[in-house]
Amino acid sequence: MKAIVTVVGEDKKGIIAKVSTALYENDINIQDISQTIMQNMFTMIMLIDFHSSSISVQEIADKLNMVAEEMGLSIHVQREEIFTSMHRI
Repeated sequence: MKAIVTVVGEDKKGIIAKVSTALYENDINIQDISQTIMQNMFTMIMLIDFHSSSISVQEIADKLNMVAEEMGLSIHVQREEIFTSMHRI
């Protein structure tokens, strides 16, 4: 299973490190990543793969919410098929 992770917040050191560490610790692979900074606002979208992991989308969302609270970010996780369906017109 794959999912999309979006991260938005004020730019600061360690955002990519904390998010990627949470994924790594749960055997989740980052397949693609795009990030940019727009007027001091950090934005990142990741395609992640749960193939090797026993964790659910909700469980990783909960773990990433802890990172979001710690760093003052907004982090959302959606299954890839839901994300694709919502953005297909």
